[in-house]
Amino acid sequence: MCHVIVTCRSMLWTLLSIVVAFAELIAFMSPDWLLGFPRSDSGVNPGEYRPSLGLYSRCLRLATRGGGVSCGPYAGTFSEVASGFWQAAMLFLAAGILVLVVVACISIFSMCFQSILRKSIFNICGLMQAVAGLLLMVGLMLYPAGWGSEKVTGYCGVEASPFRPALCSLGWAFYAAIGGTLATFLCSVLSAQAEIATSSDKVQEEIEEGKSLICVL
Repeated sequence: MCHVIVTCRSMLWTLLSIVVAFAELIAFMSPDWLLGFPRSDSGVNPGEYRPSLGLYSRCLRLATRGGGVSCGPYAGTFSEVASGFWQAAMLFLAAGILVLVVVACISIFSMCFQSILRKSIFNICGLMQAVAGLLLMVGLMLYPAGWGSEKVTGYCGVEASPFRPALCSLGWAFYAAIGGTLATFLCSVLSAQAEIATSSDKVQEEIEEGKSLICVL
């Protein structure tokens, strides 16, 4: 018999796991990792603007079409990514995000299934989230090492070098990725609390009473 067990701690863990997975995925795809130095545009839409550069995409103002901003991939293939450090960072970040997405999907079903092969689903997912956090952390440490690439110097000036963005500033995507990584480790800790909450004496009593829907604060 399937018992639907809902507790405050398990719901908090589930919701945060889903939010973290989406946040990391959106940050990974965003072009707003680096904001280039201000540039003057004397064309159809005069004024200053700042181009942005992501892991594999960028945003630039067009000289035509009313001076709008065009965003899209600058790299057609993986080998065209700005530097080897960014390629490695993408691999680690993508692996971490993949693990987070898998955990987010599993967490949705944790209300009905609390174990897999007699192992707590919360403990398994918590371990996976810890591994994902380490993968994300390595990816984020590799990312600044690629700031000396030719692509980055075109946005940030010739003085740009590894771990020194020169005229560029960090965009929201980089900070979102850092926040998501910290939240990933928090999820790993919360998974243990979710396990405690769903296996408490109160929950066991309600299971013994034959209830199929169990809600515990």
